[in-house]
Amino acid sequence: MDNTKTFPVKKLPTKQERHQLFGSVKPAPKSKPVDKKYMADLQNTKKDFLFALDAVGITKVKHPIIINSTIAPYTQTSIGSFTFTSSLKQTNKGTNMSRFNEQLADYHARGFSTDLNVLKSFTKELANRLEQPDAYMEVSFPWFYERQAPDTGLAGLNHADASIKMKYDEERGVDVQLAFTVAIATLCPCSKEISEYSAHNQRGNVTIDISVDEQFDETEFDWKEVLLEAAESNASTRLHPILKRTDEKRVTEQAYENPRFVEDMVRLIAADLYETPFITKFKVSCQNEESIHMHDAFATITYDKTKN
Repeated sequence: MDNTKTFPVKKLPTKQERHQLFGSVKPAPKSKPVDKKYMADLQNTKKDFLFALDAVGITKVKHPIIINSTIAPYTQTSIGSFTFTSSLKQTNKGTNMSRFNEQLADYHARGFSTDLNVLKSFTKELANRLEQPDAYMEVSFPWFYERQAPDTGLAGLNHADASIKMKYDEERGVDVQLAFTVAIATLCPCSKEISEYSAHNQRGNVTIDISVDEQFDETEFDWKEVLLEAAESNASTRLHPILKRTDEKRVTEQAYENPRFVEDMVRLIAADLYETPFITKFKVSCQNEESIHMHDAFATITYDKTKN
């Protein structure tokens, strides 16, 4: 016996009729030019528009990028979040917004990487494309790095958040600022000192902002690895994606042997940054999510090596 159910077929209006039912109308007669050379160009209007602008452009631009590293994985594809701007003279009504994405599309066709030399060229060429004396580019992205467990050697991927800011000026050249945020673990020195049995610990975030000198060569130093090592090597212990029991024993004992306050963290990291030759200025912050308090603990240091 055939138990297939049949349903009555409802005849619907055509798609065009359905669109009209929901409000679509026929195009109205058009009188404005369709040829670009006859179209009004409001952005390039020249008048006294009262004030010059510090910056105008586009932001929250998501785009694929290539990240090269000196530690595994050596090449990875990620998503960058971009901001592009330039200044605007008092006599210019607006900027040419489409040119920002045109520049991005041109570099994407070549395989757009976050190598600093590539981004320096990008920012300078962006200023030329916009016909402006300056241009600014900022990109932030997650960077993944391989981490092996200390005893078993089992490997997985951790990640940190990185960002690059570049400001090109035709008179002053390119200014580069780099930022990095990574999670760390600390064990409380006070708790270790006063407790009979153990000590409480917490996970925190270290944020490092640096300026680099004009001679900085990324082929000699991977700034991401340098900042990662500065943060993690001064913590009570490093974080791991995979830990078996023998690994966990090693990690917790290491933390107990290396207690750190947030004050200790920023001072120790600052010492490493001070000794790093290509860094000219830095700011270090550490924020711990306390395990036995409702508040977070926080400390920060700012230092300019060019003035001290």
